[in-house]
Amino acid sequence: MGVDPGLANTGWGVIEVRGSKTDALAYGCISTEKTQDLSLRLACIYDKISAAIERYEPDALSVEEIYFGANTKSAVATAQARGALLAAAGKHGLELGEYTPMQIKKAVVGTGAADKEQVQYMVKAVLKLDHEPKPDHAADALAAAVCHARMRDTNEAQDKMKRRFRGMANERDAWARAVKDGKVGVEK
Repeated sequence: MGVDPGLANTGWGVIEVRGSKTDALAYGCISTEKTQDLSLRLACIYDKISAAIERYEPDALSVEEIYFGANTKSAVATAQARGALLAAAGKHGLELGEYTPMQIKKAVVGTGAADKEQVQYMVKAVLKLDHEPKPDHAADALAAAVCHARMRDTNEAQDKMKRRFRGMANERDAWARAVKDGKVGVEK
């Protein structure tokens, strides 16, 4: 599951990965009203994302990290919404993936400088949808989910290689100790 955190609009999307096939299962946007108390808005985000987690049972939650640009007030509101999402992930025992907007764009589009339209287009293509996901918050959430799936595959492959090379190094070290201790003869 990927989420695009925001206090006014939190996008969410659930994908399923089977081998090289990636499908969108569901996506949407949680909206809260400015006129509501902050605590009620955060509770709404928490409750609705929890309901989606319970319904679709993802094994991971991928969330976009906060970009602190010129608008600090907006970043703080996003951080609060993000906190509600992280609490829901923790409550449900989900693996957590956190990525910058640039990492997500690069994983989905191929460049960290991609614009919203490029992200929407590539999400549609990668997930083989017949339309671009709307609103853009949902498309961004699906992009975060795709990013995590791709990063997880990359990290698993890297871990497998590290274990293999560690094993080879251990074998080499064991051989060197055996030679040094005279347990194995070496012909010159």
